[in-house]
Amino acid sequence: MTVNLLLLITACYTFFPLVWTVFAALKSAGAVQTGDVLSLRHFNVVANVRLLWTFQGGVYERWFLNSILYAGVGAGLGALICVAAGYAFDKYDFRGKDQLFGLVLLGVLVPAAATTLPLYLLASKVGLVNTYWAVLIPSLVNPFGVYLARVFSAGYVPNEVLEAARADGAGELRMFLRLSLPMLRSGYTTILLFHFSTIWNGFFLALVMLTDQRLFPVSLGIYELNSSLSSEGPALLPVVMLGSLISILPLLVIFISLQRFWKAGLTAGSVK
Repeated sequence: MTVNLLLLITACYTFFPLVWTVFAALKSAGAVQTGDVLSLRHFNVVANVRLLWTFQGGVYERWFLNSILYAGVGAGLGALICVAAGYAFDKYDFRGKDQLFGLVLLGVLVPAAATTLPLYLLASKVGLVNTYWAVLIPSLVNPFGVYLARVFSAGYVPNEVLEAARADGAGELRMFLRLSLPMLRSGYTTILLFHFSTIWNGFFLALVMLTDQRLFPVSLGIYELNSSLSSEGPALLPVVMLGSLISILPLLVIFISLQRFWKAGLTAGSVK
């Protein structure tokens, strides 16, 4: 009984901010200001949606599409790079393999915020600051994904299959694309989901790299929208909440639609 009560309290504590956000996104500015958020009155859904999509010429839609570009391309290509690198670390022996993998693990320990300033300096040297590439290129690097991919490769790709393919005359690239990559589908999906979530929620890299509002991802755009409250007035508060609520929908969609893959991927390496 005590355990169930503690779990109930924890669940309420966890989901209350989400419930509050949903109600605040659907209410009028006056209701939010007066604290009348959780009641079943003073809804202003249509006006809030219209204001969000017309704010500054519909810039929120641009922010949303930018995030889909950054997270979709970055996570898709980044996960593929991770799978290829993890597969190579697992299946091949080469000089400096352990030392190089140690550097990858060291990259896992370094916080992303610590690398943002060096990345900005490098981007400024080659003229990529305030471009899509300034966010896309760093998004392709994921040291933790390489580590996971090596675990997935060890658990899902039998060495005997590769030896039989080599005996039949298959090349290394063909073996990876035709044999190993399909076996690593669950691992690829798991890495993609984690990486997509990281990029979608990313904020500091875009804040440092970008100054053009048209290039902002939705996370940075909502921050700018919230900053507009001081000049535009509190009437934008429900719009900020609505933008925040809409911004989590892609994460829900991709996790639910790919759940059968990442559930299988989470057990990789547990049984061999």
